[in-house]
Amino acid sequence: MTLRNRREASPGPAEQPGLPEWVFDVLRCPVSGAELELSDGPQGVELVAAEGADPRLAYPVRDGIPVLLEHEARQID
Repeated sequence: MTLRNRREASPGPAEQPGLPEWVFDVLRCPVSGAELELSDGPQGVELVAAEGADPRLAYPVRDGIPVLLEHEARQID
């Protein structure tokens, strides 16, 4: 499910971090190339690689800016 579909299906707890909609259509995990989905994580809003990504990583969003650095990501089991 893409980010757009997820937001249309249900608003969910996470809110768009102040970026234009088209940005989410082109953002990809820099490690796996998977689509990223907006989610609430233990440290706040984050972008999570779609299910099936190897590895499945979650990237923090700080001050509305996605931090797409592998060393900043956390592993999703």
